Amino acid sequence: MAIEYSGADIKNYLRCMVPHIESGIKTSNSRNIMLSAEEVLQWSQSLEKLLANQSGQGVFREFLKSEFSEENIEFWLACEDYKKTKSDHLHGKAERIYEEFVQSDAIKQINIGYQMREATAKRAQDPTYTSFDEAQKTVYILMERDSYPRFLKSKAYLNLLNELQTSTSKGSV
Repeated sequence: MAIEYSGADIKNYLRCMVPHIESGIKTSNSRNIMLSAEEVLQWSQSLEKLLANQSGQGVFREFLKSEFSEENIEFWLACEDYKKTKSDHLHGKAERIYEEFVQSDAIKQINIGYQMREATAKRAQDPTYTSFDEAQKTVYILMERDSYPRFLKSKAYLNLLNELQTSTSKGSV
């Protein structure tokens, strides 16, 4: 059994769970999101399953914001989007991703080593669909080993799961 939530409901819920969270789940207030305990429980199986789910991405992004590390998921998502880019737009998108996340004075600088930063800079100058693959993999591993385990133990995740399981067991909609 699933419970229907609006984007605003999820934002408000997360704001209560992690007080310093700001808005940021990318949903419109008019679009409702169906979340089930089963779905939320699947997020704990792997970071891949969490990121494959739109609601999971939003909840994880809010958690990362609470840890001041949302640049990781933003970079990962930008790379996923980049891979779907038409070839005549690759150069412009590569430049934007590089400037926003990779260059040493980037506003949302990702945590990669100097050598990878330099190699990524070179690849971004003559972009291909794989220009950011190594950096994206590094950021994914960082999230998987560091942020993701903390997310699974967080009040935001555990309380959301508990609320959904309680609602399901009561048979409410």
